[in-house]
Amino acid sequence: MRKLQSVLMVLAILCFAVPAFAEGGTTIDLAPIGIGLGIALAAGLCGLGQGKAIASATESVARNPGATASIQLLLILGLAFIESLTLFTFATIFIKIK
Repeated sequence: MRKLQSVLMVLAILCFAVPAFAEGGTTIDLAPIGIGLGIALAAGLCGLGQGKAIASATESVARNPGATASIQLLLILGLAFIESLTLFTFATIFIKIK
């Protein structure tokens, strides 16, 4: 966790230092970096959420095989909600950048 914090701090410092070293009043478009970070965060956290949901559903089916149908229905509904949040994030990022 400490290493991740250090890497993110260095990236933040580099992003803010880039315009300071620009010469001649040229501006650097940082939008692609923002898009990349936003999509990476959305996709990564979506993957973690889906993994946790599937692991919990698998464990609950293993404990109670009789409830497989209701667990499967709730799992698919939950995965659809997780994916929709990711798609909303992608759409928001592209709308804000354009």
